[in-house]
Amino acid sequence: MSEQAARKPRADSARNRVRVLQVACDLFAERGDEVQMAEVAQAAGVGVGTVYRHFPTRQALVDAVAERRFAEILAFARTRCLPDPDARRALACFLSRIGTVHEQGRGLSEAIEKALGSTEPRGEVGAELLALTGALLERGQADGAFRADATVADLYMIAGAVAAISRHTFGDWRRFIDLALDGLRPR
Repeated sequence: MSEQAARKPRADSARNRVRVLQVACDLFAERGDEVQMAEVAQAAGVGVGTVYRHFPTRQALVDAVAERRFAEILAFARTRCLPDPDARRALACFLSRIGTVHEQGRGLSEAIEKALGSTEPRGEVGAELLALTGALLERGQADGAFRADATVADLYMIAGAVAAISRHTFGDWRRFIDLALDGLRPR
């Protein structure tokens, strides 16, 4: 077997994994927790064995979908929010992204919550999101935009509330962000 032929299955495999993951995201966002592995395979144009080869259980697929979602939020925050020199605007940008993602992907949130027990970020991406939140908080406290006694846990709680409000339509999550940012003002 030539070296070229040996690489092709790996490239196809990687493309199949990406395709399955994208299709799963779309299906879960559209239909929530009722989506089955065979439906993902059919919509992705691959065999169900290919889906199981990449994701041995449905929970593994949902976990990968959740990680992808959090990685997207992290990438957005790093490129679009964090560069803003105004800490309040940067935090508002980050929280708004969380609200938008959860509002547009309510079915996906449902699938993640049912499979994993919560929609909280986990693992390395979760740690990176916490670090980013900490950087925003420190910057805001240093420039006097945020109260000195605010903590990363406070911002994490606000982010979780934004996600829940937008996911469950408890109210206007954009207004909640404005109110929460006002609550972070120094006293």
